[in-house]
Amino acid sequence: MKYYIIAGEASGDLHGANLMRAIRECDADARFRFWGGDAMAAVAGDPVKHIAELAIMGFVEVVGHLPAVLGNIAFCKRDIVQFAPDVVVGIDYPGFNLRIERWAHSHGYRTVHYISPNLWAWKKGRIKGMRSSLDALCCILPFERPFFAANNMPQAVYVGHPLLDAVADYKEAPLPVGADGRPIVALLPGSRRQELKKTLPLMATLAGRHPEFRFVVAGMSLVGEELYSRLAPNTDNLCVLFDRTYDILSHSYAAVVCSGTATLEAALFDVPQVVCYRANPVSVAIARTVVSRRIRYISLVNLIADKPVVTELIQRDFSLNRLEREFALITEDGDNRARMLSQYADTRALLGGGGASFRAADIIINVAK
Repeated sequence: MKYYIIAGEASGDLHGANLMRAIRECDADARFRFWGGDAMAAVAGDPVKHIAELAIMGFVEVVGHLPAVLGNIAFCKRDIVQFAPDVVVGIDYPGFNLRIERWAHSHGYRTVHYISPNLWAWKKGRIKGMRSSLDALCCILPFERPFFAANNMPQAVYVGHPLLDAVADYKEAPLPVGADGRPIVALLPGSRRQELKKTLPLMATLAGRHPEFRFVVAGMSLVGEELYSRLAPNTDNLCVLFDRTYDILSHSYAAVVCSGTATLEAALFDVPQVVCYRANPVSVAIARTVVSRRIRYISLVNLIADKPVVTELIQRDFSLNRLEREFALITEDGDNRARMLSQYADTRALLGGGGASFRAADIIINVAK
C-alpha cells in the first residue's frame, strides 16, 4: 500500500522513521512518500520536503513566514493527488497537518494523525474538525485517553509513547570528550533557530562559570554549524556535538534542557535536569491568553506526572541567577538528585510499556485497507 507521511520537526522525524520501519515489517510492499528529515531518509530515501525548511514556531514567527507556509500547503495538496496514497498520515506538526488532513479527507483520502495536538491545553475547538476529518487519532500521553473520551472523539486511541522504544533501542556509543574525568553536562537548547538564540547564550555563560564540568551542546546539523559557533564558541569546557543527543545524554551527569520532547528524553536517560524556555514576548503573551488555566506546566515530564518533577525556568525566570541556583541543586544536592530520579521512575511507569510505533502502524495499515 501507499503511505503519504508528513513530519515537520526533529522529533517527528525520529518517530516517523520508527513508524515507517514498523509499517514495513507489517506491509512488505509499503511505498512511502514523505516530508521529514535524515532519520526518515535513512529508511525510505529522500524526502519531498526536509524538516530544515519547515521548523517554525510561535505566533509572530508563523506570521512572518506565512507566504512560505501557504506555498507548502498548496504544494502538498498537489503532491498528494499525484502520489494517490491509500492513507495520509500527519505526525504532530498540527498547524500544517490538520489542514492537510481536513483537505485530504474531504477529497476521499483516508487520514490518520499520529501524536495528538495539545488540545487539553489550548484550541480545544479543533476537536470538532478532527472528529469529522480523521479516520484515526493515535495519542501518546496517558492522560489524553480520558480527555478524548470525555470529548466524544471515538477515533482517538492511546498507543503509548514512542520515545520509550527509541531510548530502549539505543546502543551506547563513546563520546570524543570527557577523557579528563570531568562530569559531562548536556546542554539541549532546542532544535529551532529561534529557540537557540533565546537559550544557548545563557547556557554557554553557565558553562563559563563552571570549569569543573564538561558542557556538551547537543547540536542539530540541520540548523547549521555557524549559528552554534556564534552563540556558543568552543572553550576548554564547552563544545558542540552534532546529531548525537542520545550519545550525549547517555554519558551525562546533569542537563539543562529547552522545553520540549528533550525533557522526556533526559528523564528516560535518568539525567537530572533544569528545564528552560524563552520565546518572543508577544508570542508568549498571546499563548497565555489562550492556554487553559488548568495547565500548570510546560515540560513533558511535569505534564505526565502532573507535579513539578523538574524545575521550569520560563521567560524572566530563565536568568543566570536562577539557572545557577537550580543547577547547583541538580549537581550538588544528593537528596534533590535522588528525588528527581525516583520521580522519573514513576513517570516512566505512567507511560506504560513500549511498542507505540507498532501499535500506530497497525492502526494506520487497517485504516489504509
